[in-house]
Amino acid sequence: MIEVSGFFGLILLIFNVWAIVRVVQSAAGTGSKVLWIVLILLLPVLGLVLWFFLGPKG
Repeated sequence: MIEVSGFFGLILLIFNVWAIVRVVQSAAGTGSKVLWIVLILLLPVLGLVLWFFLGPKG
């Protein structure tokens, strides 16, 4: 497991919250939104990277 703490953990939390807000505001379907949010919450680093490159836009 990767342990994230301190300043890096705070930055990661901020980016994850921002990504979740962007997912909720996107025009994607409900199922897609739920899937991305779960992915971001369960895999904070990898989920954020995947969302950034593959997630719903707009």
